[in-house]
Amino acid sequence: MTAAQASAQSGPAPSLPGERGGVELLRLSAISKHFPGVRALSGVDFDLQAGEVHVLFGENGAGKSTLINIIAGTFPPDDGTMTLRGQPIRLNSPHHARQLGVNAVFQEFSLVPTLSVQDNLYLGREHQRAGILDKSAIARGTRETLELLQFHLDPKAQVGSLSRAEQQMVEIAKAIQGEPSILILDEPTASLTENEANNLFALIERLKIQGLGIIYITHRIQEIHRIADRVTVLRDGQLVATVAAGDVSETRLVELMIGRSIEALYPAIDYQPGRMMVRTDHLSLTSGRVHDVSIEVRAGEVVGLAGLVGSGKSEIGRAIFGLEPIGHGAVEIGDVPIVHPSPRGMLDRGVVYVPPDRREEGLVAMRPVRENMSLGALGLPTFSRFGVLRRRLEGVSVREIARRLNLRPLNVERQVASFSGGNQQKVVLGRGLTREVKVFIFDEPTTGVDVGAKVEIYGFMKELCERGAAILLISSDLPELLHLASRAYVMHRGEIRAELVGDALTEEAVLANFFDRAVDAA
Repeated sequence: MTAAQASAQSGPAPSLPGERGGVELLRLSAISKHFPGVRALSGVDFDLQAGEVHVLFGENGAGKSTLINIIAGTFPPDDGTMTLRGQPIRLNSPHHARQLGVNAVFQEFSLVPTLSVQDNLYLGREHQRAGILDKSAIARGTRETLELLQFHLDPKAQVGSLSRAEQQMVEIAKAIQGEPSILILDEPTASLTENEANNLFALIERLKIQGLGIIYITHRIQEIHRIADRVTVLRDGQLVATVAAGDVSETRLVELMIGRSIEALYPAIDYQPGRMMVRTDHLSLTSGRVHDVSIEVRAGEVVGLAGLVGSGKSEIGRAIFGLEPIGHGAVEIGDVPIVHPSPRGMLDRGVVYVPPDRREEGLVAMRPVRENMSLGALGLPTFSRFGVLRRRLEGVSVREIARRLNLRPLNVERQVASFSGGNQQKVVLGRGLTREVKVFIFDEPTTGVDVGAKVEIYGFMKELCERGAAILLISSDLPELLHLASRAYVMHRGEIRAELVGDALTEEAVLANFFDRAVDAA
C-alpha cells in the first residue's frame, strides 16, 4: 500500500504524478530575514529536486529553522524570491503552504493533547459523509497510515498521554497523511529509537520513488550518509556550501558547519570504576512500565540504558530521582537505602537528573540563565543566608559555570528562550554544577543539539566521569551510547534483557536484544 493510498481517505490533496529526480520543485534565491537585533538569514540560495532528500546542516542558530519556516509559510522573507515548480510564489500562511503541497514536521509539535491520535491526524480535514463526521473512515485511514509507517500506536489514545517519542510519530503520520509534494522533517528521529528511525528511513525511500522532495534537518551525521542526496551547510545565517552527500566526509561536514576542525566527535574516557553510587534492587513501578529491574552504577563510569520507546528505560531514571512512584523494590544511593525518593531529597544526596525535554521539564524559558541555573540550589549558603538571596554571589557562581560550559553568548541575564537549543541544554547541565553532585542521570542529553554542542557536552561528561562522578546515560542515539558507555543495560518491555560490558557492547548485540525472542528467531 502506498502513502497516497493510505491518505486517500482525507480527500483531494496536491500530488506529483510521474515526477522524478531532475524536476525542480522549489527554488529560493538570495533569501534574507532579520529579527530585532538578529540577522537570521543573509542572501541564502536553496533548491529542491523531485525525488531527493536535501539535508540542511548547521549549528543551532545557523538559520536552518528560519529557512524552513519561510518555506512552510510561517513568515515571509524580508528579501529574495521563491518559486514553486517554476512559478513565483509568496506564501502567506502555513495553511496556504499545505494547500500547495508543502507539509512540515517541526520539533515543536502542533498536536492537540486532549484529542486522540486519529482525531489529530484528521484535524481540519475531517472525513464526512452527507455532512456527518465519518468516524469509521477516520479510524480506518488512521490504522492504514500507522501500519504503513510501522508505528505501534493506539489510534484512540489521547495524545497528551503519549511519550514525546510517540507524539513525534503522530506528527510524522499527520504530515504523511496530508500527501505532500514537499515534506519538511525537522529532527524527526530525535526521539525515535534505531528501529523506529529505520522504519522512517524506509518510508523516505518509498516517498522519494514517488517523486516527493524532502527537506531534512538533522544533527546526526550518520543519517546524512544514510538518506541524503545533497547537503546544504549554513553558518551564522549564511550559505557555506551545497555538496553531494556521497562526496563529503564526516570530518569535512563538521568543519564546514563550525568553521574549524575537530579531533573527534566522541572523546576517549578513562573509566576508573570505584564506589557503588546507584543501585536499584528488583525495582518495579506502580505504573507497570518497569518490572523487577536491578542495575548498578559506580563512581568513575558511564553506564548506558538502551531500549525501544516504551521499553521503560526513561522511567528507571525518573524513578531513581523520585519522579515515578515505586511499587516494589528499592533504590540505594551510596549504599544508603532511599525509602521514598523525591527530587528534593535526591538533590540533597548529590543526584541530578537531566530530562529529555528541556523545554517542558528542564527550563523556565522566560527567565534568565542566572535564575534557571541557581533554581535548584537557592537554599544553599552559596546563594542565600537567613532566607535572603545573595544576588552578587549567585551572579558570580552562575557566570563561572556558564564560562566553564562555554555558554554563547556569555550573558547570564539573557532569557533562556533566546538561546539556541545547544546552549539551552548547557543551562540545564549547569544547574547540576551549582552544588556538589555525585550522580548524573542524563536522559537523552543531546536531543535537538548540533554537532558542535554535542562535542562540548561529551567533553563535559568525560570531565565529570574522570573526576569520579557516576553517570547513567539513557539514550536512543545508539552511536552515542556505544562510544560513551563502558557498559550498558538493554531494556525490553520493562525488563532488563541484557547487560553488555566492554567488547560485548556492540551495535549488533544491543539491537539483538531490542525485540521479542520469537521475532529474533523468525
